[in-house]
Amino acid sequence: MSHDDTWQVGDTRLTSRFLLGTAGYPSPQVLAEAIAAARPAAVTVGLKRTLASGADNGFVAGVHAAAQAGGARLLPNTAGCRSAREAVQLARMARELYGTDWIKLEVVGDEHTLQPDPVELVQAAATLAKEGFTVWPYCTDDLVTCRRLLDAGCPLLMPWGAPIGSGQGLLNPWALRTLRERLPDATLIVDAGIGAPSHAAQALEMGFDAVLLNSAVAQARDPVAMAYAFHHAVKAGRTAWRAGVMARQDFAVASTPTGGEAFLIGAA
Repeated sequence: MSHDDTWQVGDTRLTSRFLLGTAGYPSPQVLAEAIAAARPAAVTVGLKRTLASGADNGFVAGVHAAAQAGGARLLPNTAGCRSAREAVQLARMARELYGTDWIKLEVVGDEHTLQPDPVELVQAAATLAKEGFTVWPYCTDDLVTCRRLLDAGCPLLMPWGAPIGSGQGLLNPWALRTLRERLPDATLIVDAGIGAPSHAAQALEMGFDAVLLNSAVAQARDPVAMAYAFHHAVKAGRTAWRAGVMARQDFAVASTPTGGEAFLIGAA
């Protein structure tokens, strides 16, 4: 097994398969320590929330400094947007403010589940891709929508494991496995719904390229320790996938083969 397990988004080579959100931490110091423990490839920042608060009081600068210290990049998002037009406008502002073409595209279509609106999402993705953005679309596990997003110019997909902030884990493993099988060359990142390190490991064991999560770390009793746990779970899941997880079977298979003759273990 090769030691090189990097992956790539555009011209950027990434070493970590863990992406971390930055909302809801007890303090900026805890957030910085969690980023250091997680060693993520990128950290997300929500521009709309920053604008709504009127001033970020140095929040983004602090996140940027903590990310840079660990070699992570900023990934602005359009969280809170309800239409393609609103998301496109916010993405353009994010590019000017943060100096990056990377944008995590979120367009919510249902207030109860915060499920993405597939029509508005594809429309916004097509517009932003034509303007040179590297679009990271938060989507459901619907195969047809995912194909539309790839056709629109997205270099990767971010299907949900479960609704945002629910911590329910991978609710529909069949749909996620189908995505992996039907889109073998696409970069797939499970985003949202992950509540425990075991959920992250499961996604990587299924062949997903990375995971993104926020609440599971931010809402932990000890966010820094939880970030550390996720870091290792992601590595374990990825290593297991590369090593080859055994196929499930509906019948028992003896671990110790026998030649048809009785024998006594330990007999002289």
